[in-house]
Amino acid sequence: MLEERSILVSRNFNSERDNTWGFMSNCRIEKIESHQEKRPLVIEDEEITHPQKTRKQSHGDENRDLQLGFIDLALVPIDQSDNNQRHAGDDSDSSSLIHGIGRDNSVSCLLKCSRFDYGSIASLNRTFRDLIRSGELYEFRRKNGIIEHWVYFSCHLVQWEAFDPIKRRWMNLPRMSSNTCFQFSDKESLAVGTELLVLGKEVLDHVIYKYSLLTNSWSFGQLMKEPRCLFGSASLGEVAIVAGGTDPNGKIVNSAELYNSVSGTWETLPNMLKPRKMCSGVFMDNKFYVIGGIGGSDMKPLTCGEEYDLGSRIWKEIPNMSPVRAGGAANATSATEAPPLVAVVDNELYAADCADMEVRKYDKRRKEWETVGRLPERADSMNGWGIAFRGCGDRVIVIGGPRTSGAGFIEVNSWAPRDGPPQWTMLGRKQSSNFVYNCAVMGC
Repeated sequence: MLEERSILVSRNFNSERDNTWGFMSNCRIEKIESHQEKRPLVIEDEEITHPQKTRKQSHGDENRDLQLGFIDLALVPIDQSDNNQRHAGDDSDSSSLIHGIGRDNSVSCLLKCSRFDYGSIASLNRTFRDLIRSGELYEFRRKNGIIEHWVYFSCHLVQWEAFDPIKRRWMNLPRMSSNTCFQFSDKESLAVGTELLVLGKEVLDHVIYKYSLLTNSWSFGQLMKEPRCLFGSASLGEVAIVAGGTDPNGKIVNSAELYNSVSGTWETLPNMLKPRKMCSGVFMDNKFYVIGGIGGSDMKPLTCGEEYDLGSRIWKEIPNMSPVRAGGAANATSATEAPPLVAVVDNELYAADCADMEVRKYDKRRKEWETVGRLPERADSMNGWGIAFRGCGDRVIVIGGPRTSGAGFIEVNSWAPRDGPPQWTMLGRKQSSNFVYNCAVMGC
């Protein structure tokens, strides 16, 4: 397929030579090293993608608009016109991907590449592009236990960013095109499979915007069977569960649904034992947990959690699972506070107490919380709002930063629990005047 132009590229090879290439024409990359205070490289956005907008594209336009990753490698230039002529009528050769080693070996090589590099791989020609866009590589990666976790977050009404904690790069997603009502409504987000779902409300109805990693574009997603907001949610591979929240009339519900990102469909699950809103959800030990929230006739914070077994389809109440503040009283958690800030790493549950700036760990045997260390000192929030606390592979990620007189910073700090008590490493830092509104972690 590549004939004599075939090359081998090392994943760890680093080049800063030329990041302004056609495939990234409507993206922006910002590489910020806080400890070196380097000036960021910026490629400004040039177009906005509307979920319902379609247009005819030439082969070159498709390559340019398909931004599935961001180049970090030095590639030998390929004469596109010569390459296109060579592939005309040569489907058998192109199906092998990398000429000389066959398709299976080619795929095995590509599985080991960082998904940060899949954009440059997709730009080689139509065969590589189709392989990336099909999602086949991500399916094989999951089956082989190859998973990279990126953090997706929003500090603006319609703009989302991604952060790669391994390469420590910030990336802008295409801008969402939505009406004013959706922009200012309460929004929830979750990442499942290769999709990022952003759920909110437009003028009269709920709506779901779906970002696809495969096409780097937004579209409308399938609505839940029972639309809601202020729910708890979590994902496990290609499925996600949402539980609780409030219905369109503001009633607190105990219903739950499962989303399958492969089929794009929702399935109704058995109801929880208690109605609750402003709760949090996690997967741990292959079970779904909903934690805390507000419910009951007195509308007070709930200290219990619930466990859902996907096999038996049964909910079980777990007392004292909500990480209330130090001092232990159930009423110590105010209704004005954010939902519990919880994260799971290596099947262990952690929580952030922003009032006392502490990190807690849940003892599953004793069903108690214990303090294990401190949050990053510069992780600022307002009653837990404006900060993200997430599990990201083998580490806990905290996204937030200091605010002063309308200015401030967004900082990404990480801690690997297997290394002992919290010792935070700053992975990235950028100037921002806004808090973190929504955040999700995509592992694929």
